[in-house]
Amino acid sequence: MSLKVYAYKNCATCQKALKFLEGRTYELLPIVEQPPSLAELEQMVGYLDGDFRKLFNTSGQLYRELKVAEQLKGGMTQQQALELLGGHGKLIKRPFLLSDAGGAVGFNEARWRELLEGR
Repeated sequence: MSLKVYAYKNCATCQKALKFLEGRTYELLPIVEQPPSLAELEQMVGYLDGDFRKLFNTSGQLYRELKVAEQLKGGMTQQQALELLGGHGKLIKRPFLLSDAGGAVGFNEARWRELLEGR
């Protein structure tokens, strides 16, 4: 199974997720320096039932500085959102997991277990 995880080294939630992944083979990518590609972001939107808003790290400082909530309320399109996310890894909810079985943003152990183990 192909497994790709975008994470931020100073993120406690990311550290929990990586601990959960111990013993598994996965590709770890630095989300800030190397954000997911536009294609990966689009793929994740599909796993999030088409709700691109779920990709945003709404508790982040950059989210507030860029006034993303106001932009979303003002009618930001999915394409505009994905371009913004692709240029600013700190805006993306993390960890960001892509596998052959699907994807997830944030760490929810039950969801990750379901994706990785099929249960």
